[in-house]
Amino acid sequence: MTDKYVIARLEEKGHRFEVLVNPDLAMKVKEGKNVNIDELLVGDFVYKDAKKGLKASPESLREVFKTDDVRQIALEIVKRGEIQLTAEQRRRFIEERKKQIITLIARNAIDPKTKLPIPQKRIELALEQARVSIDPFKPAESQLEEIISKISKVIPIKIAKAYVSVRIPPEYAGRINRQLAQMGEVKKTTWMNDGSLIMELEIPAGMQQEFIDKVNNLTRGSAQIKIVSIG
Repeated sequence: MTDKYVIARLEEKGHRFEVLVNPDLAMKVKEGKNVNIDELLVGDFVYKDAKKGLKASPESLREVFKTDDVRQIALEIVKRGEIQLTAEQRRRFIEERKKQIITLIARNAIDPKTKLPIPQKRIELALEQARVSIDPFKPAESQLEEIISKISKVIPIKIAKAYVSVRIPPEYAGRINRQLAQMGEVKKTTWMNDGSLIMELEIPAGMQQEFIDKVNNLTRGSAQIKIVSIG
């Protein structure tokens, strides 16, 4: 078995179905992403035992999948079945998912005592201390709530939003208001008589500094930024 493809397996109604797939694209399918099925599928067969080269019968395919379209069946097997990763592939995918989770937590969480974002390194250490298991097959977002619950026993942590108010000088207001709107949920916009813009937004609390740095960069430090509340 080469690392260029792995077996995806689904057992249903007493039958076993296997297809050979690209592991990276198979993991994207598990995340709910669209992929090119022709690039996902290695070969044009559905097997009952891929290692032995034994193909599944057309009757069994129609019984379970209501079709004999190999591409459609392969997609269903990947979505609903198991991906037989090698130990090295599994380690790699867990590491990638872990990085995604750490980034998500850092962007969305704060220390409820200080109201400050939590450094990514501290989050990584908390994952280790809490002995959190990362599921490589589940999207990072769907694991977030459970993982935060576990590491909250190790460090003070809370998912929160920051309410910010930004006053943009007239020379920048017309150009960057759309960029600002993409950085959070706009709650209120007020155009002043002098052409300046006051925009109030709700952003993930962990992004406070990133938000301030970006606004300052867009306005060459001329914007007035205020963190109104965090909670």
